[in-house]
Amino acid sequence: MTFYVENETKLELPFDAEKIATQVIEEAIEYENCPYEAEVSVLLTDNENIHAMNKEYRNVDRPTDVLSFPNVDYESPADFSRLEDSEADYFNPDSGELCLGTIVISIEKVYEQAEEYGHSPLREYAFLVAHSMLHLFGYDHMEADEAAVMEKKQEEILQRLGITRANH
Repeated sequence: MTFYVENETKLELPFDAEKIATQVIEEAIEYENCPYEAEVSVLLTDNENIHAMNKEYRNVDRPTDVLSFPNVDYESPADFSRLEDSEADYFNPDSGELCLGTIVISIEKVYEQAEEYGHSPLREYAFLVAHSMLHLFGYDHMEADEAAVMEKKQEEILQRLGITRANH
């Protein structure tokens, strides 16, 4: 498995962001029964840069907490059955790993939302990584039933890691 975490800001988190991201990514991959070794990139940024990306890629003119850039087109969420048919599109030719995509997180939003929701920055960061991983697996939350599925999966991934609202 290959996970890249890059911080393009001067802002720091009060924990090892790469370690936490790796734990959540690995747990999400196991949770969704992904049969492949995988590659995920995480970019830590600030509100200004995520605002620019949100505007460019989603036509939403405001900062957001997390953006997900999936590399895989699934027939249905986390359906890995046909990916090998498009091997050149989805797999790194050097490592053979499934390139799931990129997660972009605003560190400023991590702090803002942790305070707003009454939990730690670690819990908020882990939640955003889990949330984004589900997007990289093809889940969405545009409809209420889809949102309910994502919310349940996010909580279960974090519970399996012991990262709950109660203790973080």
